[in-house]
Amino acid sequence: MTKEEIRREILRILGEDGRLTSSQIAERLAVDVQEVAETVAELEKKNVIIGYSAIFNESELPESKVKAVIEVKVRPEREGGFDKIARRLSRFPQVSSLYLMSGGFDLLLEIKGATLQEVAEFVSSKLASMDGVLSTSTHFLLKKYKEAGKLMEEEEQDERLKITP
Repeated sequence: MTKEEIRREILRILGEDGRLTSSQIAERLAVDVQEVAETVAELEKKNVIIGYSAIFNESELPESKVKAVIEVKVRPEREGGFDKIARRLSRFPQVSSLYLMSGGFDLLLEIKGATLQEVAEFVSSKLASMDGVLSTSTHFLLKKYKEAGKLMEEEEQDERLKITP
């Protein structure tokens, strides 16, 4: 396996389970533990691996009860296009994720707040009034079924016996 193939496989494996140790990854790839550790350290240093997070039921954290996705149409700036306004938006603590999109809107923001009113206040006083923002469309998230490939609830098993004629 080439160094580049090892690098990609490490990223794929960590994307599936960021808690794996270097030795567990090395065992899966049949490579030296030191090589895995050095590769991960290099990926972190180069900001390829930016952080690690857990997927969990967010109802356990009352401070982020309300989540919304907001589609935003913006006027690109002469020097910097969409990047300049996206950087300004990303500085708000309410913004958990921000994406440049194709289609009818330019940016997609994921917002977290303690209450519906808090999110609405952010949209009306900070987002919609920002220079360069032309329009917004807010969608409140009601229930999460799946995130990052993981089901949030186990599927119910039907324990009834199957009867065939």
